[in-house]
Amino acid sequence: MNQKLFSKDFTLVVIGQIISLFGNAIIRFALPLYLLNYTGSSALFGTVTACAFLPSILLSPLGGIIADRVNKRNVMVMLDFFTAMVIFIFSFLSNSGNLVLFITVTLMILYGIAGAYQPSVQASVPVLVSQENLMAANSVVNIISSFSALLGPVLGGILYSAYGLTPVLWVCILCFLLSAFMELFIKIPFVKQKTGSKLREMIREDFSQSITFIRKEKPVIGKVLVAICGINLFLSSMIIVALPYIITEVLNFDTTFANKLYGFAQGALAAGGLVGGIGSGIFAKKLSVQKSGNLLILAAVSVFPMGISLMFSSGFASYFTITICCFIIMIFSTIFTVSMMSFVQAETPQHLIGKVIAVILTIAMCTQPAGNALYGIFFEICKGYEYVVVLFAGGISLIIAVSAKNIFKMFLLQEK
Repeated sequence: MNQKLFSKDFTLVVIGQIISLFGNAIIRFALPLYLLNYTGSSALFGTVTACAFLPSILLSPLGGIIADRVNKRNVMVMLDFFTAMVIFIFSFLSNSGNLVLFITVTLMILYGIAGAYQPSVQASVPVLVSQENLMAANSVVNIISSFSALLGPVLGGILYSAYGLTPVLWVCILCFLLSAFMELFIKIPFVKQKTGSKLREMIREDFSQSITFIRKEKPVIGKVLVAICGINLFLSSMIIVALPYIITEVLNFDTTFANKLYGFAQGALAAGGLVGGIGSGIFAKKLSVQKSGNLLILAAVSVFPMGISLMFSSGFASYFTITICCFIIMIFSTIFTVSMMSFVQAETPQHLIGKVIAVILTIAMCTQPAGNALYGIFFEICKGYEYVVVLFAGGISLIIAVSAKNIFKMFLLQEK
């Protein structure tokens, strides 16, 4: 294992991730926005995005098992090639048949690929860097994700507004092909594990090991996971549905201009993640899992100005308030994510890292589809009173964040 952070292989992982995640950010921005422009329905938008999350939930555990039993480099290369192929097929089918169905199926496949892909990336980090560089390496991975998500929606919004969906699709195809090519040159240490005679038994055994570790050996991870599920259900889902719906359908902007504004708002959201990733790297030695609850509280409190602004304005004042608040929320949530991921990686045995991370991601994502569908219906019911939905989300999230802080306090007392 390399003692320096930016070894050749880790650098190639970083470059491959920049290109791949940039393509991901663009396609995940363009397809749902195209659907919202086409239908104008928040309920349908929430339902489709909820369906898109389901394959990711189902495939994340499988991705974790594969990450521990198959060469991680090969997994990343094959999935990037497959993603390019999926987008290529959609580009030819999008002008025929049921557009809503095509978008739904395509998003489900893309989210499923991402669910199987991410455990390999996360599990490769502790293999490629030393223990003392683990926090910094996770910070770099999060910075890459945020940087790609920052440029993706902004450039995607400009490109989509000016030329339509087709050029966006071809840019994404190019990104995934380039990423797969870069990843071919990565060398990730790999020790083949013994496998059972049946795939079903192997999956059951690996999943059981991960659950046992989370519940019995490190129960604090399980308790925090419950809190994260609550935040995903009531805060993350609200932002996912509210941001495009409020900017393009509620605020008083014409469609073309609203699409550009939504792209900039998505960029601001990603910029918050970028700042949070940089901050977590700079203050890596000062961050502790025991103080992470405060970050969730600050994120929840930042929701309230969004709701208040919607009570009194339906123009630029609300837009800027929502954008700034989302930026702040992402800063705190990203620092929290880096802190928790580093804690899990440091406390988990090497042969379980991929599976444990996959289980955590899977369980955390389980609430996302329900939240997306729920808020799609809520906004449809509360037309003209969207601020009620936003304030409700902030209040529930604050209660959950305070509970998470108490969990971290108990963990600190037990460690002493």
